Formats: sequence, structure tokens, C-alpha cells
Amino acid sequence: MTSRRLAMVSAGISVPSSTRLLADRLTAATVSALRERGVDTEVDVIELRDHGHTMVDNVLTGFPGRALRTALDAVTGADGLIAVTPIFSASYNGLFKLFFDVLEPESLAGKPTLIAATGGTGRHSLALEHAVRPLFAYLRGMVVPTSVFAAPEDWGGGDRATQALDQRIARAAGELADLVVARPTQQAADPFLEPTPFEQLLNGS
Repeated sequence: MTSRRLAMVSAGISVPSSTRLLADRLTAATVSALRERGVDTEVDVIELRDHGHTMVDNVLTGFPGRALRTALDAVTGADGLIAVTPIFSASYNGLFKLFFDVLEPESLAGKPTLIAATGGTGRHSLALEHAVRPLFAYLRGMVVPTSVFAAPEDWGGGDRATQALDQRIARAAGELADLVVARPTQQAADPFLEPTPFEQLLNGS
């Protein structure tokens, strides 16, 4: 089996968090979909609540701490991204925006991305399309067509609501898996593949 790497970013605030629960279900579904396509998957989990203080420090100083640097590298180096936020005041929360603000420009360009959100009512579902999707369009991520929103009624609204959420998760995960498989793997350039000629080194050029 070939191997790919996923980064899962959860901006949930509470513990336990419905945002993290949705993120976990999307990740599990994507890993399963990739396995069906002959791809083994490693997953890096980034809980933004663990990096709140260092993200503010990074904005003020321009220097990420070691843990935040590891999280940023996990996202930029991943073959696919799952990004999940709670909806506050009809948009993504501050932790979510802050994290993607401190990424280097162009670091998400062309990256297969699945966006999802949770909220206290189904009326917030359009925030994915008028706030979250435009954010990743600006970052030039390759966002899958299906976004996934989960309201309280999706978790405990009976079999029909639960099945509808399951279907959305499976569809979005399949779309992300297809993009991840189709995208060439990123390989670091080998500095020894084309060494500088010895004569050029002697000439100092």
C-alpha cells in the first residue's frame, strides 16, 4: 500500500467537544476511504485550544513556539487537511482564524481540504459556505464540494437525522480521499542529486 499523511485541525473549545467528535468521525471515514483505495494513512491531530496562547504570541512577535511550529509543519506537510470549527456569531471562531492567519502564504495552495463545522442550531449551516469556504479559497486550498455541518439534532434527532449526517460524512470523506490519491506526493528536493561542480566551488561562484 502507498502511504499518505492527513492533518486534522479541530477548533473546539470545550472538553469533550462536538467539534472534535465531528473531526474524529470525518478523519476515521477518510482513513477508511483511503484504505479502500489502497492507501495507508498517518494522521496528525491538532487541537487549537492547546495552542491559543502561542498563536497570540506568534501574531505579536512573529515567532511560533516549538509546539505551534510542529502543528504548522504538520498542516503544511500533509497530503490532505480536515478543518473543523464551531460556529460563533455566524462565522468560524477566533482560534480557527488565528491558526490559519499565521500559516505562511501559499502553504495551502492546491492542498486537498475538507471543511466542517458544528453549531447550536441548523440555522448556522450556511456559515460554512459564506465564511469558511471563502477563507480556504483565499488560501488557495482545494476544498471538496461537500462540506459537513452538524447541529445538536444531527447527533440525537433520531435515526433519520443520524443517517443523514453519516451520509454527508461518507460523501465528503470519499471526495477528500479521491483528491488525496490523485495529487502527486510531495517530496523534498535532494541537495545531493545535482551537486555543485568542484570547479565552481573553487571559483567561489
